[in-house]
Amino acid sequence: MVGTRSLRYFLRFAEDSGSRAPERWRLLHYTMIGMKDKPIGVALGQRWDVTPAEARELQECLRAQWKGRDAFRKIRTVAGLDASFILVGSQALKRPAGRWGRLREANRAIGCVVMYRFPEMEELQRVHAIRPLTFPYVPGLLSFREIPVLLEALRKLPELPDLLFCDAHGYAHPRRVGLATHLGILLDRPSIGCAKSILIGKHGPLEGLVGSWTPLIDDRAKGERIGGALRTRRDTRPIYVSQGHRISLETAVALTLEVCDGYRIPRPTRDADHYAGEIKRKVLRGHSSEN
Repeated sequence: MVGTRSLRYFLRFAEDSGSRAPERWRLLHYTMIGMKDKPIGVALGQRWDVTPAEARELQECLRAQWKGRDAFRKIRTVAGLDASFILVGSQALKRPAGRWGRLREANRAIGCVVMYRFPEMEELQRVHAIRPLTFPYVPGLLSFREIPVLLEALRKLPELPDLLFCDAHGYAHPRRVGLATHLGILLDRPSIGCAKSILIGKHGPLEGLVGSWTPLIDDRAKGERIGGALRTRRDTRPIYVSQGHRISLETAVALTLEVCDGYRIPRPTRDADHYAGEIKRKVLRGHSSEN
């Protein structure tokens, strides 16, 4: 539970609907005060200059806003989102050893979004943004490093996608607010976490056929179902799907399968990952501006 020191407030906002929705009261953490209402129903003005302790506290507040059921209209567009990190400038000469060293020392974040018409999966647009990193590398708090640059990239689209596929966890997180959940709540959009490895939880045997899946269980939370291990390609390692926001696990699994095209990684997050790598290489070669 979050104590009184969290300085939570109520803020009135209007939810998105075909017509003007009635105003509702929404509980917000103190770092989210000052947001301006957006047409989609939730503003993007969350503060990001917080300490790790404040970030964990904010995750606990956001958890109260989570919707784990299907709450969306017809999906006409989807997008894959991914971020990468890079060390540029004079510090790059230090060449941090190992993957974890590179993550800790990175000073730039690259956020990439690839948008498609659904269900045809025709690519409509791809955008990216680059911005300085201000939050340290802390396991379980990666959304505070990645979401600011992903929001900056999303702002370059003419409209928000109807569904977000994130190369990250959602509900399958120690505090149940992984990046896919955090972003979905901020944007009030259905979102799905598609991760390559397990953060927490375990699962039982999984059949080798495409489409087979089994629940991901958190034994430390009395066996709570937090996601699913999904076979997206025959006899290959599964991916780990979890609810982001405004979607059930069963629907998240079904929609993930709909955007798969024969590879282990679903097309939206795979394309976003490749795009992030492409932009990173251009930055390193000095061929991409940081905007």
